[in-house]
Amino acid sequence: MEQPVHPFSELFAQLGLAEDEASIRSFIATHAPLPEGMRLEEAPFWTPAQAQLLREERLEDADWIVVIDQLNVAMHATPQS
Repeated sequence: MEQPVHPFSELFAQLGLAEDEASIRSFIATHAPLPEGMRLEEAPFWTPAQAQLLREERLEDADWIVVIDQLNVAMHATPQS
């Protein structure tokens, strides 16, 4: 049985953040890049509840892991000028 693949916007909604494309791009532009070696859920801008959601979903290898991994990559990438 395949795990469902959630769109990026649904992850942002789960985190209680604006989920439209412009808001997602703005969030990433504002907070990226994270320092090398910093786990996504350790970033200082998350609320405790947001960090816990990210941590639990990663540890459980839940169906959100694909999109969380995509966010992790985006947050560690150096923005293009």
